[in-house]
Amino acid sequence: MTHWVTYGLQTLRSKALCAFLLLAAGAASAEKVHILALGDSLTQGYGLLEQEGFVPQLRAWLDERGHDVRIVNAGVSGDTTAGGLARVDWSLTSEIQAMIVALGGNDLLRGIDPEVSRANLEGILKIAEARDLEVLLIGMTAPGNYGPDFKREFDQLFPSLAESYDTLYLETFFAGMMTDGEMPSDIGDVMQADGIHPNAKGVQRIVNVVGPKVVSLIERVRGD
Repeated sequence: MTHWVTYGLQTLRSKALCAFLLLAAGAASAEKVHILALGDSLTQGYGLLEQEGFVPQLRAWLDERGHDVRIVNAGVSGDTTAGGLARVDWSLTSEIQAMIVALGGNDLLRGIDPEVSRANLEGILKIAEARDLEVLLIGMTAPGNYGPDFKREFDQLFPSLAESYDTLYLETFFAGMMTDGEMPSDIGDVMQADGIHPNAKGVQRIVNVVGPKVVSLIERVRGD
């Protein structure tokens, strides 16, 4: 009789342990954070092997630090803020909880009026707000050759939108490659031959700065 009681207790304990492990596994799975990275060729990984691109390197950086995150690469080479606004709604599938928004470089290349860029970015942020999504907005600065008025207006639109919509904010995608806020004169070590897109080493430096911002984004999603 004692044998059967002992066996019964052991069986119950084993079942309880299995149930606990299943619940824990389910909870861990539920904790995965889903992020959409909405951007242009810098986000897409232009000119790089897939694993060398921004999204794969960022995902690996987060994974190494214990963050269970899925990042959807919604970078489209050549895309403007208008393009981002046109496709953001259908890019935000139901499981997405947060967005990285890194657009504006192609607006600069085309000399698009900063007020147009502002309106497009604001449209994206309004959609995120309506869906209760957390956002990391990555800014950009205009070169001086567009004139001081254009530069001032363009440079100010990102921080002002970040403040208005209470997003996380990073001044520029290239922050990790800068020294004292300026790009070094010799960028051949971190850029591709076109001088516009980072190489794998450059992306690594970018991710080292963007990564902590994404950790803050994850914490916002989880309510930490």
